[in-house]
Amino acid sequence: MNKYLCLLALSLTVSASTFAADNACEAIFAIQGLQVGQMSDHQGLTGVTVLRFDQGASAGVDVRGAAPGTRETELLRPENLVDKVHAIVLSGGSAFGLDSMTGVSQYLEQQGIGFDVGVANVPIVTGAVLFDLALGDANARPDAKMGFAAAKAAHRLGVEEGNVGAGTGASVGKIAGMARATKGGLGCYSTTLANGAVIGALVAVNAWGDVVKDNTLVASTRSEDGKRFVSGTQLLINGVEGQGFAGANTTIGAIVTNAKLTKAQALKIAQMGHDGFARAIRPVHSLYDGDTLFAAGTGEVTVNDINLLGVVAAEVVEQAIYRAVAKARSAGGIPAASEIPAQAL
Repeated sequence: MNKYLCLLALSLTVSASTFAADNACEAIFAIQGLQVGQMSDHQGLTGVTVLRFDQGASAGVDVRGAAPGTRETELLRPENLVDKVHAIVLSGGSAFGLDSMTGVSQYLEQQGIGFDVGVANVPIVTGAVLFDLALGDANARPDAKMGFAAAKAAHRLGVEEGNVGAGTGASVGKIAGMARATKGGLGCYSTTLANGAVIGALVAVNAWGDVVKDNTLVASTRSEDGKRFVSGTQLLINGVEGQGFAGANTTIGAIVTNAKLTKAQALKIAQMGHDGFARAIRPVHSLYDGDTLFAAGTGEVTVNDINLLGVVAAEVVEQAIYRAVAKARSAGGIPAASEIPAQAL
């Protein structure tokens, strides 16, 4: 059997038990125009997550990290012509992972999905990558075949979290280097508002900094003996030289809603959503991260208060980050947060 079909079969087997036990992301599929597909290489420790919008979605993006790797983000600027995207891709593999987005585009083209230019339908595929080459096999990268398979596998059955898709090789707390890092992953969280709007977030957490919840380290830099969490921020303040290089980390994600949005409104929601990054990750948006957050609206309901969507966006992003590290499992010699006691700051 084809490698990626094997991965798909495993993913769907795991999903059946996982989704029944946990509904924190269940509301996201009240968004009728959304499908999610993921492929994971659990040996090489990398993968790709695809959010499909076959009928198109208005989208915006806000890049805060200093070392991003992205595709087609310029077209999301409000003044530019194309007003809908057909897929948002979150990928591992650093810049090599951008190739996965070509595979997504190929699959969508085969299905006749895309922007009608008269002679063809051109799929509008945007996305971002994170650096996971330091964990697992550095030669394992999401390629066009994996992207194609993830797009084909997209469904509405639920979202698997943790060591899956773009979160497969993710890690956090790397201020003291990879040897003292903790496993990151992919998380999802969603909610339904009284006005009928649904808003959710999928986030692949691969931060240089630590994940902090209620002033407590829940996934972070570890002590020299590896048995407890320590504050990477405090290490920096105390004069420890932070280890890392530009683009070696990065948290990427997408906010999705069923609300009708302009590209300018989607941009504002993405901007406000970054507050969720800042609440949960310390430090964030560093020179070593390419932190990128998309926002997309499928236009199914009209919402007058866009500001409310932005406020809730920050909340669901924050919760998705916590779930990403809580659902992660140890891999590549890096322990999961569940194996180490949380540490109050």
